[in-house]
Amino acid sequence: TFGFLERYGRTSDLAKRHDLPYHIIGSDLAGVVLRTGPGVNSWKPGDEVVAHCLSVELESSDGHNDTMLDPEQRIWGFETNFGGLAEIALVKSNQLMPKPGHLSWEEAAAPGLVNSTAYRQLVSRNGAGMKQGDNVLIWGASGGLGSYATQFALAGGANPICVVSSEQKAAICRSMGADAIIDRNAEGYKFWKDENTQDPKEWKRFGKRIRELTGGEDIDIVFEHPGRETFGASVFVTRKGGTITTCASTSGYMHEYDNRYLWMSLKRIIGSHFANYREAWEANRLIAKGKIHPTLSK
Repeated sequence: TFGFLERYGRTSDLAKRHDLPYHIIGSDLAGVVLRTGPGVNSWKPGDEVVAHCLSVELESSDGHNDTMLDPEQRIWGFETNFGGLAEIALVKSNQLMPKPGHLSWEEAAAPGLVNSTAYRQLVSRNGAGMKQGDNVLIWGASGGLGSYATQFALAGGANPICVVSSEQKAAICRSMGADAIIDRNAEGYKFWKDENTQDPKEWKRFGKRIRELTGGEDIDIVFEHPGRETFGASVFVTRKGGTITTCASTSGYMHEYDNRYLWMSLKRIIGSHFANYREAWEANRLIAKGKIHPTLSK
């Protein structure tokens, strides 16, 4: 982790402050503006704000159309210092957004990273570009990413097929309004025969179960983040011309899938990472309007 700070510190005199023998992490924030620096006009001390975690320099034209493509794009509080897990944090002014007034501080601090990530991955034209009526397979649908993807699908007129690992998590999905739910543990899906061999019969059984829930239709969009354990199944169950979007690999980075089911069926795999300035703002706006709700647990 400290290698991130060393590399960032070499980029400019201003960035040198981040290269320290300690790292204050945290990529979510809700708080009150304490002080502002030169050139900050949109915020003043006392403003109640939340922050997204996109840090960019924008000196290169590569990021001018989509700030996530800036060569100096970093995740604040992970690849920079002075993150949100502190009493005082240091952010760039364009990271700040208005705190939704109806939320507690805890509720306001929760959505920043995962809500924005889910918005880009599923809703934005830079991601899957979800539309009304789409069947959306959501892995980990009750979790930090999946709970927002489930809400975006429901709010956008799509049909979320929620994959969870327990009845308790299934109940969370039902409380959000979802009714097509697969408890992968209860139904015993094992996509790998052993550490090196996948089981296509399980892909087919999984696809059959999905069609039972969709009235015979296949998946338009897969909201992927488990990675190695599920990726082969995700590619298989996606309809011809469909889209698999991925933003993480919690079960392993080395994905394996049968490429025949990708190229011969003209499917697409889209990599998605956090969100650009506008996407983060739009995601926060939907929370402020009460369309999307923070998901917290104790």
